[in-house]
Amino acid sequence: MPVALVVTVSSRLPGLLSPAGWRALSGGRPLAALPGAAETAEALRADGWDVASVHDAGALTGDVVVLAAHDEVPAGAEVVDGAAEPPGSRLLDVVAVMDRLRSPGGCPWDAEQTHASLRGYLLEEAHEAYDAIVDDDAVAMREELGDVLLQVVFHSRVAAEAAPERRFDVDDVARDLVDKLVRRHPHVFGNAVGVGGRAMDVAQVEAGWEEIKQAEKQRRSPTEGVSRSQPAAAWGAALVRRAGRAGLPTPVAAELTATSPEELGERMLSVVTAAEQRGWDLEDALREAVRRYAGELDAAAHAGTGTPPP
Repeated sequence: MPVALVVTVSSRLPGLLSPAGWRALSGGRPLAALPGAAETAEALRADGWDVASVHDAGALTGDVVVLAAHDEVPAGAEVVDGAAEPPGSRLLDVVAVMDRLRSPGGCPWDAEQTHASLRGYLLEEAHEAYDAIVDDDAVAMREELGDVLLQVVFHSRVAAEAAPERRFDVDDVARDLVDKLVRRHPHVFGNAVGVGGRAMDVAQVEAGWEEIKQAEKQRRSPTEGVSRSQPAAAWGAALVRRAGRAGLPTPVAAELTATSPEELGERMLSVVTAAEQRGWDLEDALREAVRRYAGELDAAAHAGTGTPPP
């Protein structure tokens, strides 16, 4: 075979080559690039390298080093992995596709969307992903998590076009997330240890997480940072948990005679049925009760710190 060596490259990372890849290219032999390596060829030419473009490695003659995508490697060729893609590299494709959709000549529907017009889709996709997880459906989970990821990338792309004081992009979102994860896991990325110098257990990790969050957010009430748009039962449960940790009042617990979550669910469904028969909206009723409780928590928290309630 006239091809001396095939160096695989990545179209997503055209300027990246491994040390083995650079050694293969620097041997003084002629270079050629198959279509899947066009981006890498352009990057090399911009730096002064002479790289020919070819469509078929079999048409080459002489001692040639060929740049190729992983799916273009000729059978029987000696191969050097010139650019091993790290996990997550396909996320670059997601960002590139969204950029194409929002740019001139892209999709008119995508181009006119705003944060406000997209917000309902974010909730819808999150609910569908939740359903897939509850159903333990791996195929649906994979698809629905992709739809949630689309919403993250979409909102980030919209924000990248905003006025300077409101502008951010997907890299800002990723940077803030990485910083938060590192900051909130000092037992992994720092030198924090548990009691007696031992590794932290789950309870200690959770306690540390709450302390770090409190220091970051400087929240004055357990109600701050709790989503009000979530279902009323989840909203109420979150407030009760936070109030308990903060030593603030919680509603008087009803007598719970159910002996299992399944039995509790059946009783709750009977309450839903009774409310429906009376023409009452159970979600609205519970939401109003949780809203009143949130106001009581705010008042109690501000009274405890000497800060007047808003």
